[in-house]
Amino acid sequence: MLDMLACRYHTAGIINRLTPAKRVQVIAALVEGNSIRATVRMTGVAKNTVVKLLAEIGVACERYQRAKLVNLPCKRVQCDEIWSFCYAKQTNVPADKQGQFGYGDVWTWTALCADTKLICSWKIGTRGASTAYSLMHDLAGRLANRIQLTTDGHRVYADAVESAFGSDIDYAMLVKVYGSDRGEEARYSPADYMSCRTIPMCGNPKAKDISTSFVERRNLTMRMQMRRFTRLTNAFSKKIDNLGFAVALHFMHYNFCRVHQTLRVTPAMEAGIADHVWTIQEVVSLLEPRASEAA
Repeated sequence: MLDMLACRYHTAGIINRLTPAKRVQVIAALVEGNSIRATVRMTGVAKNTVVKLLAEIGVACERYQRAKLVNLPCKRVQCDEIWSFCYAKQTNVPADKQGQFGYGDVWTWTALCADTKLICSWKIGTRGASTAYSLMHDLAGRLANRIQLTTDGHRVYADAVESAFGSDIDYAMLVKVYGSDRGEEARYSPADYMSCRTIPMCGNPKAKDISTSFVERRNLTMRMQMRRFTRLTNAFSKKIDNLGFAVALHFMHYNFCRVHQTLRVTPAMEAGIADHVWTIQEVVSLLEPRASEAA
């Protein structure tokens, strides 16, 4: 998606206006969960320049990860989708924009390796079958081995997994059962968890590995580290393009720069696609023409 938008922005102009140290400062603020305006106040860089830099670095990060996240040694993968909204909440979308993607509800689908904690693939779209198909086909093309896959009970996963993997997968659904809503006074609190049941869908999934705990915990990290995903805030994305740029940058930082507390290395190092912890300077260097060509 982001490659189609790359032509709207010109890297050279941004690089000429900002020093390397200032670019690093801006990106470091963004990956730590600050909003655009907070980044402006912290760095003194103009808002439009911050947005343009985010666009350029987002395109570069997605392009780099698309090239590097291949032949992954994953054995256990968990998938989930996380809600956000763009432009306005669904109930407040103007009549002339109803039904258009990028206005109202937006879902970010992720596939996480349970062993390396690497985000193997992600897609931004609706909660319908088309995005599920896109995620599963992209994931299937990045794996080196047969995997055990766990998803929640969202029905569109079943057909998407069969389309992408056929019978060459061990797949199960984990369906969680919740109680009734807790009422208006607790509208932002989840309903009480009651029970769960596992449904083997294909192959021979091991019962002890049927889980979505890691990817659901990853959803919390997304909400904490991307201001656009924080609930009850006016920092939500106004344009779907910028949401895509922010997500690509976030996953680049998570996969390559951020040391996982359990692994003691980055997910990319654990997966064998990186040999050191990346710095923000290295991420910013992806904007250089030679680095982009090499990637």
